[in-house]
Amino acid sequence: MKKEDELSNGFIRPDIIAMKPYTPIVPFEVLSARLGRTPDEIVKLDANENPYGPSPQVLAALAAGKFFHIYPDPEANELREALSYYVGVPKERLMTGAGADELIDVVLRAVLSPGDVVIDCPPSFGMYPFSTDVNAGEYVSAPRNDDFSLDVAGVETAVTHHHAKILILCSPNNPDGSAIDDATLRRLLALPVLVLLDEAYADFAGVEGYHSHIRWVLDYDNLVVLRTFSKLAGLAGLRVGYGAFPEWLLPHLWKIKQPYNVNVAASIAALAALQDPAWMQEKVRLLVAERNRMRAALQEIGYLEPYPSMANFILCKVNGRSAQQLKLDLEQQGILVRYFNKPGLDNCIRISAGRPEDTDKLLVVLREWDHG
Repeated sequence: MKKEDELSNGFIRPDIIAMKPYTPIVPFEVLSARLGRTPDEIVKLDANENPYGPSPQVLAALAAGKFFHIYPDPEANELREALSYYVGVPKERLMTGAGADELIDVVLRAVLSPGDVVIDCPPSFGMYPFSTDVNAGEYVSAPRNDDFSLDVAGVETAVTHHHAKILILCSPNNPDGSAIDDATLRRLLALPVLVLLDEAYADFAGVEGYHSHIRWVLDYDNLVVLRTFSKLAGLAGLRVGYGAFPEWLLPHLWKIKQPYNVNVAASIAALAALQDPAWMQEKVRLLVAERNRMRAALQEIGYLEPYPSMANFILCKVNGRSAQQLKLDLEQQGILVRYFNKPGLDNCIRISAGRPEDTDKLLVVLREWDHG
């Protein structure tokens, strides 16, 4: 046995040794170098980012920032006050984090004892099983139906049978873009479980009439709702998320979160974004329009089967050819998409909504291959 293996077996938790790592998107600059293309030559549609970036007000606020050498407010009071006004939830019920991902981890860390069960409804966001494993929970899946709708009875059975502590839901769901209706959410909130609702893409669904459930936290003491600035405000690189939480849970989350988790630059950017809602709303409308245009065009591509979506992306089943090879072929053309091949996502690609010129470049290539 190698010395490294001996040390690992002696010090590392056995479940950590056995767990699979989360697979993030390859960094932009790495792919740029690998493909021999400058960043402005690459059409990046693989990570559901906002291609328009932050508003000019955000950039100006960052340029004028003066206190980057000082630790940030550990309670992010100014940002939470602004968020309270923005979402209509009392500041005392809000917490911010380094992306919604950190808040998922903090909730699981506070609630789970080793072996406690977390119910997830795959296919969904890969951070849910990852964070469960990191926090020594037991991950149990209640798979979605073939149309990606929730198997509500299956979820109820799983929660009851496993005496689950946490149920994680994503609406609109990543990677297919389907949303949960109010009646279904109410039914699931009746279960004896903490429901963690991830609404990272709710702003795009709002254009279609979907409304965020963040204010429901005031009426349900077993509901957590998470949101993010990554998609809406174009701040994915600065990592700012927030959530509304039950009153009984928050004191324990404050105990264990990192004290300076939202850095000064991220806080400045998020505050400035909230002061420019017109910019964000305009870009959301543009991305939804582009998503709809892209889906209509993809339906005309013979080997692609695009699913309906209320988010800023389209999931496509690839028929008659390899989705993995299609992803690689697009990459050689400087077009990046996400490839999936796991239960419920057999031979699929996911394409983020981009700018009109991004869609145009994508469609030229896909149509050429359809007739080639």
